Amino acid sequence: MAASAREDGARGQEQGRRGCEHYDRGCLLKAPCCDKLYTCRLCHDNNEDHQLDRFKVKEVQCINCEKIQHAQQTCEECSTLFGEYYCSICHLFDKDKKQYHCDNCGICRIGPKEDFFHCLKCNLCLAMNLQGKHKCIENVSRQNCPICLEDIHTSRVVAHVLPCGHLLHRTCYEEMLKEGYRCPLCMHSALDMTRYWRQLDDEIAQTPMPSEYQNMTVDILCNDCNGRSTVQFHILGMKCNICESYNTAQAGGCRISLDQQ
Repeated sequence: MAASAREDGARGQEQGRRGCEHYDRGCLLKAPCCDKLYTCRLCHDNNEDHQLDRFKVKEVQCINCEKIQHAQQTCEECSTLFGEYYCSICHLFDKDKKQYHCDNCGICRIGPKEDFFHCLKCNLCLAMNLQGKHKCIENVSRQNCPICLEDIHTSRVVAHVLPCGHLLHRTCYEEMLKEGYRCPLCMHSALDMTRYWRQLDDEIAQTPMPSEYQNMTVDILCNDCNGRSTVQFHILGMKCNICESYNTAQAGGCRISLDQQ
């Protein structure tokens, strides 16, 4: 349900903030689609059967004097500051979080701007420490998160870049690690597993297979390097001969060497 300016302002002040749970701001947006007043596009979308186009917002209402006016940073009637940060393109009002508008992304990002670069192939702003050190996938940010199936590009949740180049919401990535370690799209290891692989080496060395299995080999496919190997079968795991990863899958039946038959 759409909020009145005074009700919304009073509710926010009672909770020690202005605005809503999403943004700290001193105005309501007048939705160009339905002419209703909402604190933000997310509040609108959660209550309506259609989405608010942030770029088409033309008017806002001050939460103090309730004057409806063209979108701007400060109220023209009572001088209320609508937002420490204001973008005249996205019509984003919020407290200062070092935001910046990225022309290539088409939306505002949380900065500082100097800590990020826009990868033209991935079509997303990424941390500077990933420049030249990540695997590019064209327009990867325009794909939905494979965990929650929600949008990544415009999400307020930070995106996490996996070694394979696929993206997950950071919160979804953290939840995924509680259950497994592989990218849900390509099965590549989602983090550096080297330390665990070496522990598995020790466990396998200390756990010999029964004599009838000791010379059994199997063809495997590695999910990390995409290489194929023929290795000794072991119930705890089968290590890729190329990259030494245990993130492998059996690609054929087991075979016993002729001298054991």
